[in-house]
Amino acid sequence: MTDVELLRSSRNLLLTMHKSLVDLERSLYEGMRGPVTSGQFLNLLLEDKDFAWLRKFSTLIVDIDEMFAQKDGFTNEAVNIHLAKMRQIIAMDNDDEDFVAKYRGALQQNSEAAAKQGELKGLLAGN
Repeated sequence: MTDVELLRSSRNLLLTMHKSLVDLERSLYEGMRGPVTSGQFLNLLLEDKDFAWLRKFSTLIVDIDEMFAQKDGFTNEAVNIHLAKMRQIIAMDNDDEDFVAKYRGALQQNSEAAAKQGELKGLLAGN
C-alpha cells in the first residue's frame, strides 16, 4: 500500500471513529441536558469548550480532505506530515491532558470507536 492509499484508508477510519465519538458525546450531553436540534449540536461541536477535544479529529480530517482536493496536487511530504499527525493523535501522544482524558474515557464507553481506533493503530503501524 502506498502512503497515499494509507492516508486515504486511515482518513476514512478516522472519520468513522470520529462519528462514533460525536454520537457518544451527543448522547451524553442530551442525557444530562435534554434533546437539542442538529443545528444546536453543531454549534456546540464548533464552539463549546467541552467539545474542543473532538475538534482535533475534525480538523485533521478537513486538513487531509483539503490536501487531496488541491488542484495542483500534493507532495509526498504533505502526505507524510498528515500520517505523522494521525499517528500522534491515535497514540494519544499529546501534551493536552484534557484531550487524552476525554479520548480515553470515550474509548472506554464506546466499543465501536475503540474497535476503529485499534484498527487504525494497526493500519498505521504496518507502514
